[in-house]
Parts: sequence; C-alpha cells; structure tokens
Amino acid sequence: MRPSFRHYLTVTTVSAFGLILLGVYTGKIGAGLTCAGRWPFCDGYLGLFPATWPSFVEWFHRLVAMVVGFMILGGGLVAWRGEYDRQITAALGVAIVMLPLQILFGANTVLNFGVTASMLHQTAAQLIFAGLVYATARSYWVADNTDPTTTEAETDTAVAGD
Repeated sequence: MRPSFRHYLTVTTVSAFGLILLGVYTGKIGAGLTCAGRWPFCDGYLGLFPATWPSFVEWFHRLVAMVVGFMILGGGLVAWRGEYDRQITAALGVAIVMLPLQILFGANTVLNFGVTASMLHQTAAQLIFAGLVYATARSYWVADNTDPTTTEAETDTAVAGD
C-alpha cells in the first residue's frame, strides 16, 4: 500500500475529528438557531454572509463539513479504483453511505433543534468517524504486515484473506 494513501486517510480521519469538535461547539452556542427560519440560509446579507458570530460558526461548520465530505469521497474512490484491501474499502463505504444521512440529520438539527435531532446527527458523525478510524488503522496494519518485495495487488489479495 502506498504511504501517500495511508497519510491521506490519516489526514482525513484527523480532519473528521476536528469537524466533530467544531460541530459540538456549533451546537453548544446554538449557531444553527441563526438559520432556523430560513434554512439553508442564515441571518445576514442575503442570508449568505454571516451577521453574527453564531452565524459565522454555522457557515464555517458547513464549509469544513463540505471539505471533509469530499475528502471522504475521494478516499473511497481511490480505495475502490485502486483495488485496496476489501476491509478498507468497506469501512470507507460505510462512511460514504452515512454522508447523505449526516447531511439530512444536520438540516434536521437546524430545523428541529432538540435532543433527538442532535443525537441522530452525532450518531451519524460517530459512525462516519469509526469507518475512517478503522480504514486508517487497517491501512497501517496492512503496510506493516506485508513483504516489501510483493506487488500492491498481491498484498491486497493476501491480506484480504485474513
């Protein structure tokens, strides 16, 4: 397995953890409430430019979520097209399947601010994060337990049998 892919997964996983922390802060200050009546827009000029700190935090959370979401999609695409270890591809597949649900739960958190909405949103985030952690850990395990003289395809085939 290429070190660059392992490092990409590591950066993606760390970024997802940072996004979760940002999401906790976003929820703690009630930033989603700045958008409640106008979702997907918020307060401010044309609903797009933040007028207050909470609306800035809400927009920043959305921006970071979009970037991390594309990072997850990119990792899944590379794993699938590169024919990496099946367990890595499956873990990234779980994360990718959860992404649209996470987006819907995020919208629900803004529109129906409450414990249930927040718990659904946080549970989806944790499932995505778990998939990323597993894929990242597995990528390092595969790299540490292979013969450096074998090709990448041989390595993935041999490890997939574990």
